[in-house]
Amino acid sequence: MAHTSNNVGGVDNTFRRKFDREEYLERARERERQEEEGRSRPKSKGPLVQRKPLKHRDYEVDLESRLGKTQVVTPVAPLSQQAGYYCSVCECVVKDSANYLDHINGKKHQRALGMSMRVERASLSQVQERFEVLKKRKDVGSFTEQDLDDRILKQQQEEEERKRQRRERKKEKKREKEVEEAPETDPDISAMMGFGGFRSSKK
Repeated sequence: MAHTSNNVGGVDNTFRRKFDREEYLERARERERQEEEGRSRPKSKGPLVQRKPLKHRDYEVDLESRLGKTQVVTPVAPLSQQAGYYCSVCECVVKDSANYLDHINGKKHQRALGMSMRVERASLSQVQERFEVLKKRKDVGSFTEQDLDDRILKQQQEEEERKRQRRERKKEKKREKEVEEAPETDPDISAMMGFGGFRSSKK
């Protein structure tokens, strides 16, 4: 007869992990101690960087140099040759002029230039000097109607010169086109036949 037993001795077939409570309690206490020490110690992220205060731009922002021009843009082109305004300091491309102005006046760009967003406080003497400079620049007596007339006359002369040059270029292109289109004929034969060339009479 076969003897069967449901009791298998020495084999753990429950597949449940057993945790040592004391070990994990000790780990939690150690972690809490380290966090307390970290809170009490000041965080040192390195030396503080002293940034210069904001100052006026000493260059003019060029927003109109590529106005009205077409440009072929490829996805493999470098950033500086892509569509939009390229900032060489931050190495980014901004799509329109309003956003470009916001970018160059913004915190990220100013920090890249080494400036903070704080403005240096001006003294009374600096303000007075600035007013004097502006008064000299705005001197009313230096401008007369004669100056205005001279400027208008000069502008008209420049415009006439440009128109004259344009007309000359058109005439020259027309002459070149006529020379290219005119067939090669022998002058003796054309004189014998009684005409100078094969041009139309319409002009």
